[in-house]
Amino acid sequence: MRRPSARPSQPPPPPPQSAPTAPPFNAPAARRLRAALGMAPEHVAHGMRVSYGHPHVTPDHVMAWERGAAAPTNSELTALAGVLWCSPAELIGRPRTLREHRIARCLAPEDVARAVGHDVLAYLRMEETDSWRGTDRQSAALADLLGLGLPDLVTVTGRDGRLGELLRSAATTRWQAYVRPVAKLVPLDRRLLEDALRGLHEDYQGHMAATLSWGGGSGDAGGAGQDFLDRIVEHFWMKLQDDPDLEAG
Repeated sequence: MRRPSARPSQPPPPPPQSAPTAPPFNAPAARRLRAALGMAPEHVAHGMRVSYGHPHVTPDHVMAWERGAAAPTNSELTALAGVLWCSPAELIGRPRTLREHRIARCLAPEDVARAVGHDVLAYLRMEETDSWRGTDRQSAALADLLGLGLPDLVTVTGRDGRLGELLRSAATTRWQAYVRPVAKLVPLDRRLLEDALRGLHEDYQGHMAATLSWGGGSGDAGGAGQDFLDRIVEHFWMKLQDDPDLEAG
């Protein structure tokens, strides 16, 4: 009887490494820029292969990007911008993360780390985890370097979640109690914050009054009230949009 041959134990394969999130790609802009230059997808792919070291790029890749069926990686986006004679920012939708804002400004991680006074590896960890850790001075330097308005600065420094909690409480309870906590996250003139919080409170209470007048909380007005709370941060910035700069005080 043949004894089965022993197989050496194989270590489990390492977990796949997650690739950095690609920035939001503006497919119509890429198609428009290519057409304005009189280039075909074949010309774009050839330029990316020959001039920018992306030998795998074919016309099919270019057409897929322009249809929105796929998106280029960070390095492909930079190369595509070079071929189309534009900045990467022109091929990116509204940046959402720290990494996307940096790419839109054509900056290397070392540039940002040096400007804000962080070690480059520490800065890269912040990008990878979407968790900014910096002093007020470093945050101001970051905003200046990346051209961040206050709403974007609040988002990339990870304050959106806490801001949303405070705004929901201000809308549903006594808004006056939340002026100071909100001011710690959003350093604006106190009068502007008071007006915005009062407006949110009044808008939400209006939704609730409509719910009661329509006979119960299961109608459209009740759903509108919940939707208002779900988008409270967006409504907050809309209340402040009449302030032209939204600059920190």
